[in-house]
Amino acid sequence: MGSILITGGAGYIGSHAARVLTRTGRDVILYDNLSAGHREAALGAPLIEADIRDVEALRAAFRRHQVKAVMHFAALASVGDSVHDPAPYYRHNVEGTLSVLEAMAGESVKALVFSSTAAVFGEPVSVPITEAHPTRPINAYGETKLAGERALGHFERAYGIRSVTLRYFNAAGADPGGQLGEDHDPEQHLIPLAIDAARGGAPLQVFGDDYPTPDGTCLRDYIHVSDLAEAHARALDRLERGGASATYNLGNGRPHSVREVVEAVGQVVGRPVTWLRAPRRDGDPAVLYASNEKIKAELGWAPRYEDLRVIVETAWRWRVSHPWGFSGR
Repeated sequence: MGSILITGGAGYIGSHAARVLTRTGRDVILYDNLSAGHREAALGAPLIEADIRDVEALRAAFRRHQVKAVMHFAALASVGDSVHDPAPYYRHNVEGTLSVLEAMAGESVKALVFSSTAAVFGEPVSVPITEAHPTRPINAYGETKLAGERALGHFERAYGIRSVTLRYFNAAGADPGGQLGEDHDPEQHLIPLAIDAARGGAPLQVFGDDYPTPDGTCLRDYIHVSDLAEAHARALDRLERGGASATYNLGNGRPHSVREVVEAVGQVVGRPVTWLRAPRRDGDPAVLYASNEKIKAELGWAPRYEDLRVIVETAWRWRVSHPWGFSGR
């Protein structure tokens, strides 16, 4: 069946996707420059250390490993950073995606699962957000991901590359088996930061408590990273069976506020989360949560880890067993 090349495969979500594929007997090749990924997250899978903007390195990897499909995760992904310093986002997210597509076209690799984001929607005009919702990004992260999405149709018409785009909401949690989890430097995701605050680390910063929401904090849709990984495997199955290109929202379908997450972390850890109010971040919508009805109907996917406390518990177990991340420092 050929190999699956996973860009960003040593990163948080990419490594979980690789684990799902290898468990089903697929050959995976990880491609990562390790700027945010970790060699240890490869779990023994072949790892090519290179940049996604290097078209010749990609093409060589495709030929050497007889790559038949690509999962493209590699990207910069901080909303706040993208507002204050958008240039790297255009270089990595737009140029990088175009390089992947160019290499695929050059080597006749015809199937791509593209990692996108709910940030393409901007401020929602209605919730839950369906795939038909207008795309009006309010930050460079969302804008650069939308640029990648828009390129896909052109590359399909010109080179026959079919794709499934997955617009996911807030990835959270860790591999229930304990081998993989979040290890970012600096860490910017809410749940691990709240866990660290509960364990006596720096107080959690809550960016805004005056939003037009029930408790004043942002509402987000938290989806377990293992559920995300399973959705990517199903998207790949669709393409391998000859299915048409498609776009799906990927979330639990229900929102939780920052305060609710803080409370859940406190309950799981057994200690209160120390937090401080901080100003709102530029580019943060008040409410984002998904309608996941389309992916349920067309791919037969459904989240297994719907309960927020269960998601937090997997993150907590990873943090306890890997207090310094993969390095063990």
